[in-house]
Amino acid sequence: MTADAERRARAALTRAIEPGDEVGGGWLRRYGAVEVARRLAGTGDPLPGVSARRWTGLRSRAERMSPEADLALARGAGIRFLCPGDPEWPAQLDDLGDARPIGLWVRGTPDLRLWALRSVAVVGARACTEYGAHVAAGLAADLAARGWIVVSGGAYGIDGAAHRGTLGRGGATVAVLACGLDRTYPPGHRALLDRIAEQGLLVGELPPGDHPTARRFVLRNRVIAALTRGTVVVEAAVRSGALATARRAGRLGRAVMGVPGPVTSALSEGVHELLRDQAVLVNDAAEVIELVGAMGELAPPRRGHVVPRDLLASAAEQVLAVLPARGARHPRDIARAAATTEDEAIGRLYELHSLGFVERHGDGWQLTRRMRDGPDRARHGA
Repeated sequence: MTADAERRARAALTRAIEPGDEVGGGWLRRYGAVEVARRLAGTGDPLPGVSARRWTGLRSRAERMSPEADLALARGAGIRFLCPGDPEWPAQLDDLGDARPIGLWVRGTPDLRLWALRSVAVVGARACTEYGAHVAAGLAADLAARGWIVVSGGAYGIDGAAHRGTLGRGGATVAVLACGLDRTYPPGHRALLDRIAEQGLLVGELPPGDHPTARRFVLRNRVIAALTRGTVVVEAAVRSGALATARRAGRLGRAVMGVPGPVTSALSEGVHELLRDQAVLVNDAAEVIELVGAMGELAPPRRGHVVPRDLLASAAEQVLAVLPARGARHPRDIARAAATTEDEAIGRLYELHSLGFVERHGDGWQLTRRMRDGPDRARHGA
């Protein structure tokens, strides 16, 4: 058996066997692609594990097998066909076992295996909100800026926002499609998919001309989950293909992450359920990379908004903290409340006065109006 014969047989079988068919995958593992294609073409006994009715259906589909024509059509459209064992084949797809793709049709010039090694899936609802689209685009752009490949499904909504955010930052993105790569689906994403093919990669399991179906979208998600280091879900209803992608990623040992949303939104329900079950909450690209990156790629500590009193020395902050919200206080009482001497308290009060935090009224000291009524005080609970 030659490598060319194996390639032709696998290209042929993408016409006959549906993506993710584990019975078909078992046949490939046991008999090899050439023998499976030969049996389906009508030479030899039926293969085991399926009913006579299903075998007849598979034989009928196999009548469409024409690998030379499909491979020639693909070449003309700038599409190449990858097989397991090829130098460009992403080995992590082998984690799918018998559900591993028979082969992959790829459009675009970069090396899929190398890109997949440093990739993250960003997925979510098609009918997303403005909040979801904004978050997905920003997250993807920041991942791209840090040298990560963003993988999604090319659909409307969160997928499209993630792809556009990446491309807008000049980054690398991969769209995994549920149809032949010479077809445009969804139709409104023609320009986006063409741009992804020019700047990134289009990937699919189906041969040229094949159309998408609801089941093919679901099965496509397993490739997104297996191909990447982790999956981030941005907005998803409780019944969602994005959640299926994330749960498959979890079963494969990949990182599962979710971006929280408003509790009043139905598109937050699926993400929040995922966060309760297995996912890690993430706010930004740094937190995503901390989970999927190399050891030591840690997100910086998160700090709130810095206000002027954050910059005070601890002794001055201690004195400021004991001043009441209303009314003046004698330095003696301030010193006692701050557990310091009266001289120390007076010194700190003059320091705070020069910075605009306090003012003197006779023998007493009180907060300035800005400190009594402003956001700094409310934020710190003084």
